[in-house]
Amino acid sequence: MKEQKQVSVSMMYGRSFLIRIYFIFSFLAFLFPILLHAADPAFYIDLPMTDGTKIATDVYLPKDGPGPWPTILVRSTYGRYVGREDGYVKDGYAVVVQDVRGMGMSEGEKHVFYTDTWRPGLMDGKDTAAWINAQPWCNGKIGTTGGSALAMTTMLLSPATHDLAAQTYSVTPSNFYTDTCYHGGVLRKNLMEGWLTAIGQPHIIDFYKGHPYFDDFWKYYDVVSRAQDITAPAVFNAQWFDIFLQGTINGFMSRELNGGPGARGNNYLVIRAGTHNGNERSPDFRFNKNRNSVPSGGLNRAFFECHLKGDTEALKNYAKVYYYVFGDDRAPNAPGNEWRTADTWPPFPTVPTSYYLSEDNSLSDSLPSAQTASQGYIFDPNDPYPTNGGGNLFYNIPRGPHDQRKNSTVRKDLLKFASAPLTGPVEVTGRLTVKLWVSTDAPDTDFTAMLLDIFPKGDEREINIQDSIQRVKMRETLEKPAPLLTSSDQIVPIEIDLQSTSWIFNTGHRIGLHISSSNYPRYEVNANTGADHPDGQELRVAHNRVHMDKEHPSAIVLPIRPPGQ
Repeated sequence: MKEQKQVSVSMMYGRSFLIRIYFIFSFLAFLFPILLHAADPAFYIDLPMTDGTKIATDVYLPKDGPGPWPTILVRSTYGRYVGREDGYVKDGYAVVVQDVRGMGMSEGEKHVFYTDTWRPGLMDGKDTAAWINAQPWCNGKIGTTGGSALAMTTMLLSPATHDLAAQTYSVTPSNFYTDTCYHGGVLRKNLMEGWLTAIGQPHIIDFYKGHPYFDDFWKYYDVVSRAQDITAPAVFNAQWFDIFLQGTINGFMSRELNGGPGARGNNYLVIRAGTHNGNERSPDFRFNKNRNSVPSGGLNRAFFECHLKGDTEALKNYAKVYYYVFGDDRAPNAPGNEWRTADTWPPFPTVPTSYYLSEDNSLSDSLPSAQTASQGYIFDPNDPYPTNGGGNLFYNIPRGPHDQRKNSTVRKDLLKFASAPLTGPVEVTGRLTVKLWVSTDAPDTDFTAMLLDIFPKGDEREINIQDSIQRVKMRETLEKPAPLLTSSDQIVPIEIDLQSTSWIFNTGHRIGLHISSSNYPRYEVNANTGADHPDGQELRVAHNRVHMDKEHPSAIVLPIRPPGQ
């Protein structure tokens, strides 16, 4: 009965609830422009793609002057009223807004993003950019803009054409397998099932599940590997608790360091304090009022003024990188909770510092000396450890920073570790990694990890910073599974990518680490049988163990800023 209950809950949140949210959102998206008396497009065209499919396209032209004008392209999964960017028309840009293939009024199969990449003969974005470039009202300078799914369509366009001069993105992945659909080989259940259902394409869920490894299908969605083909520079806007945080950072770094001519070295990065939806409110953690003070909207416009209109002075007052640093939200004058600027990312050299797990539940920078040491727990996929915060999209699970004691004080399927109270502030900025030595009596299982800021006595909140997951059979590569385990005596190493942060642990706080084997419904549960997905599988119980001795030094590795740096 537990398995049936789990499936019914998933159906409730992943289907009817999210479909209602989608239709409400769609209605408001169409209603708002009408209420605001938005201008009608200069003209509409059913734009034919290479294979003859017609894409619904609106063209907005400035009313002042004869043109030609620099042009901004928006490719929308939510209808052409979403992301209209009327303000750019008033600033002297032509704006082209499309329904992507199969959505809105566009023809074609409903398979979101499939024809937005560089697949031969199916390059809708490239076809559109070439058409714009040939129009008499375009001066040959084309930019793209958008957030989330709208940014995803133009991120995929970037390696496919040299017709672009500049791009701005908000919260977007750069490798759809690792940034969107799977973390550590585990399906991002709530995000993928929820979003595909919400946009009316639930049939794609099973299609994505049919590609559980980073195979040739996903390589058409890996923009990082194609950075050398990109000639347009970009502004990348990220959020620390966003669903695509690391993907946005990787998109910036790959283009900044490895981009083609015009792109390399000319990009900007902004990392804000919020979530994907921009709703930073949490009952457990107070966001500082300064969190929105950085002028990213102004940066986007200045970026287009420079690259599309030729104003070489437009960017002179902007830094290359803006990032928000978290800190203690209650103590007066605590370090952090401020904006900083930098010339690159990471913003300064750090010292990779290992904090080793111990049987006494401590975290220490001293290597373990015990000959044998481990801790274990029972993982029952019929009763998975519940999601409480983090980089989530939908409202049925908490988003952002939350106090983990709601679950951590009552659940048995959890290992908790903490450092001694800090004698001074410790700043962690950059990529986070957890390295574990693990064993199980199951053929396969998952391990989760979460970095926390544990507040001093009298407060004692356990605030999540970053978390992720790793499937044991995907420990060697994401392209194919390793052999299944055959005995609980097998001890294997795994690495859990916790992505990135910038957080200052205040004096008296403790660095915390939680280890479990599920985080549901953020991630799909492991059936513990070796199957890629639990659908139709018997869900077996696994006895999982983390080893922490001299030969198996499990640790979290933090990028720590040296004193005085």
